Amino acid sequence: MDRTRQSYIYAGLAIIFWSTVPTAFKISLGELDVLPMLTIASITSALVLFIIVLAGRKTALLKSSSGKELLSSAILGFINPFLYYLILLKAYQLLPAQVAQPLNMIWPVILVFLSVPFLKQKIERKSFIALLISFAGVYIISSQGKLFGHINSDLTGVFLATGSSIFWAVYFILNVRDKRDESVKLFLSFLFGSFFLLAAIIISGKWQVEVSLKGVIASVYVGAFEMGITFFFWLKALQMATTTDKVSNLVYLAPFLSLIFVHFILHEPVYYTTPAGLLLIISGILIQNRKPAGI
Repeated sequence: MDRTRQSYIYAGLAIIFWSTVPTAFKISLGELDVLPMLTIASITSALVLFIIVLAGRKTALLKSSSGKELLSSAILGFINPFLYYLILLKAYQLLPAQVAQPLNMIWPVILVFLSVPFLKQKIERKSFIALLISFAGVYIISSQGKLFGHINSDLTGVFLATGSSIFWAVYFILNVRDKRDESVKLFLSFLFGSFFLLAAIIISGKWQVEVSLKGVIASVYVGAFEMGITFFFWLKALQMATTTDKVSNLVYLAPFLSLIFVHFILHEPVYYTTPAGLLLIISGILIQNRKPAGI
């Protein structure tokens, strides 16, 4: 089997797993509170990523981590998984899965505007157009099938889902600037994130006495396939691809596939405004990522 075909197989597996995550979020949050659910998922992810580090024979990179690198990992871990997922999962508690997931997808457009203070980059005209198109998509999705009436969604949930994209964009910028091995960085950030989450549970006293097996299994699934092994599949897909652009664009299939799982497993009626808004959000992202002719 040639590398291109292997690349698409790995990408396909990653996309399928990612498309199931909104359903797993809703199942786990139906059984557990946000904090214990995220803690289970984060610890699971850290374990999976540690196995990936071991399999890649990169433990020497872990042992050689400097104090500055560990501090960087602690900051990354505080942003993601701690802050980012706490905000996003709260949004999932307040919104239907088909609404919460796509609202979070505007982060590539937000990223461009954050690049001004972080990376000293200039904003092009197309970025403003992309932002307007993406936010039009946010509005359409938030209407939940009532496009010309009042927004039907919980406004706090809408704010949290879209606001979480800011934290993900900040995490992305800091992560790109950190030139360490990807699997090592990700493992350490989730290790620190797990410590932060355990500390938050202890300080807040939000122990969940009655733990649902269904909720635990769904949380472990989230940790393994939203935050853990799917990262490995996606990285392999990009490494084996002859051109990363074609493979990278496949990720936009995930939110559309997720509607199938949301409908048939969670029994959410799929509003016509959800795929329509998704198309606008993705159009905004593609406009933002479009390279000038000749490049």
